[in-house]
Amino acid sequence: MPAQPPYQRIAADLSRRIAAGELRPGDRLPSTRALATQWGVALATAAKALHELRQSGVVRTQQRVGTVVAPPAARAGARGARTPRPAPPRTVDVPEADLDRDRVVRAAVAIADAQGLEALSMRTVAARLGVGTMSLYRHVAGKDELVLLMADAAYGEAGYPAAPTGGWRARLELGARTLWRLYVRHPWLAHLGPLARPLLLPNLLRHGEWMLGALGGLGLPATRVFDLYIVLYSHGQGLAVNLDREARAQAETGLSDEQWVDAQAADLHAFARSGRYPNFAGVTGGLADGYAFDLDVLFETGLRALLDGFERLIERETGGRTFAT
Repeated sequence: MPAQPPYQRIAADLSRRIAAGELRPGDRLPSTRALATQWGVALATAAKALHELRQSGVVRTQQRVGTVVAPPAARAGARGARTPRPAPPRTVDVPEADLDRDRVVRAAVAIADAQGLEALSMRTVAARLGVGTMSLYRHVAGKDELVLLMADAAYGEAGYPAAPTGGWRARLELGARTLWRLYVRHPWLAHLGPLARPLLLPNLLRHGEWMLGALGGLGLPATRVFDLYIVLYSHGQGLAVNLDREARAQAETGLSDEQWVDAQAADLHAFARSGRYPNFAGVTGGLADGYAFDLDVLFETGLRALLDGFERLIERETGGRTFAT
């Protein structure tokens, strides 16, 4: 059995201590630097261990405190850690008599989730289903139509309450986070449909309907409502394109994130010491505990900043009238 990577050993030890009650909800975990010293590993390795625990919901980041143990309810509701793309899906051997559009779409989504859209073709979908390629054309006109059906199916995996509750901000948060979870589940989804040419899909329009409904009663001009909707939508989509890129980079280079950072360490230090990039040197020098690149954290940081800005803009453009947030 291959040796467990160092970051996994650190994460497992911290998880054991939390399960045993040595570290209780709200307790601060050791810093990245302290873990690196204790375990004799690079800062990036220790940072990745904490990143894995955050992704699994065991711990969370608390402003001005650091990484703390999450309450049990948060752990139970958290999604699992993102992992590199899974192995290609196995053949499912569907009798041609039982083949229908839904089976074709589900097989195509499985391929795209595992290998990306670049691996998708009518031939690979047919091979996944164990049928002849030409049999697929009885159900879809071709790959272009298939991709649209896949996207509509993916956007349809999550919806919203029939009777909205809460103010406009709470509704926008729900809409943005719902889309983000779909992008995490299907990393290829964010690569479809440029902003100026959106996909006219029923299930995507349901997400837009929810967010436009949250903004529509605030007394803003229609153009401003649509501006804010596009800005919010593009925040999630823009970050989400990196989900697929990160998986592809790891597959192409064979290097994990921590290995890549370790390989660049000498060049990064040289840039910092050169004196030509004082701001870069100042910021990187202040990262005493390292920096764990975490798209979930960046999404939440950006969402909070955007909605704070929305509040100020709405107040200014509506003459100071207040609305529930």
